[in-house]
Amino acid sequence: MLDCVELSTGPNPTHSVIWLHGLGADGHDFEPIVPELVRPNWPALRFVFPHAPIRPVTINGGMQMRAWYDITSLDFNLPREDAAGVEASCAEVEQLIARENARGIPSSRILLAGFSQGGAITLALGLRRAESLAGLIALSTYVPMAEQTLAQLSEAGRAMPIFMAHGSQDPVIPCTIGERSAQRLRNAGLDLQWRQYPMQHAVCLEEIRDLAQWMEQRVLGA
Repeated sequence: MLDCVELSTGPNPTHSVIWLHGLGADGHDFEPIVPELVRPNWPALRFVFPHAPIRPVTINGGMQMRAWYDITSLDFNLPREDAAGVEASCAEVEQLIARENARGIPSSRILLAGFSQGGAITLALGLRRAESLAGLIALSTYVPMAEQTLAQLSEAGRAMPIFMAHGSQDPVIPCTIGERSAQRLRNAGLDLQWRQYPMQHAVCLEEIRDLAQWMEQRVLGA
């Protein structure tokens, strides 16, 4: 089981948010977002922020860092994701979902979120799950191994609402890459909300407010 940072907004949480950080960060990265995101009228939520495993990353000269998978190229037109690493991370996040189920939180009350590389795992896992979650949150990211992932799109994955957001000035994952993924998901019939902000590879206050509005429908409606 992955080591995690956990934070609950009240006693006896009825909903969970599993939030995956980006390359080189850790589970503490998005802790500060919780008070900015959560609304007073929401039920108690448990936020689970796992730490990715430490592994060498090819594009960073083989440096060891927390990563959900290896990235072998900066070119988005080439196969750049370590497929075995993606699958291993998906399996590890599935264990976290199962633990929330064991704690009494059904999958229909679990949101899976991720930023950058974490968002890629969110989409790779969520789109192919046999059972729907409350929704997927994919920030500054894209669908990894797109052909393979979309070929394995499940009915449960097709039924899940998705919030995707991106910075128009992102130098790490160009906004056009995120838009391309969003359009492919829309073409596949998914309920996807897309937002774009004048920022780089980051999260901004306006984005948090838009995400909170989207989350409220999932949290209060489940």
